[in-house]
Amino acid sequence: MKKQNIFTGFLLIGIGCYFFLQQFQIPFFTDFYSWPTLLMIIGIVFLFHSYFSKEYKNLFPGTILLGLGLHFFGLRHYGFWIDHWGVYPLIIGIAFLIRFQKTKSGLLPGLLLLGIALFAIYSINKPGWFNWINETASLLESFWPLLLIAIGGYLIYRKK
Repeated sequence: MKKQNIFTGFLLIGIGCYFFLQQFQIPFFTDFYSWPTLLMIIGIVFLFHSYFSKEYKNLFPGTILLGLGLHFFGLRHYGFWIDHWGVYPLIIGIAFLIRFQKTKSGLLPGLLLLGIALFAIYSINKPGWFNWINETASLLESFWPLLLIAIGGYLIYRKK
């Protein structure tokens, strides 16, 4: 029960700080009054909880939430921020590598996703066969809510 209290405590502190700073409208923090900041706070809470309670299973979702929050914040506030589908496998690959650091599992998927992401983002002259990947990513960007519904349904109805 104490480990759950640690998570709840960190979450309340993070969200409390968010709303406290929002009430005072401190000029330096005005860009942070948005939903990506809440994603970052929840991600940081997962990471803190993982390290303080030594339950490293929460490193993966914490890194993904923090990464997505940073990405959406960057898209909103910085003109130079990259808006490319390769950022998402990059975030997931980093999450696998951070989890690997403590659990020693997930190195291969992390490196594979990291390689795919870096190739997709930084390869200027991509070979012609790579276009199908961009088209598939574009299709997934349109129908990603259906993908979430399908994965959720699978998780609910799968047989163990």
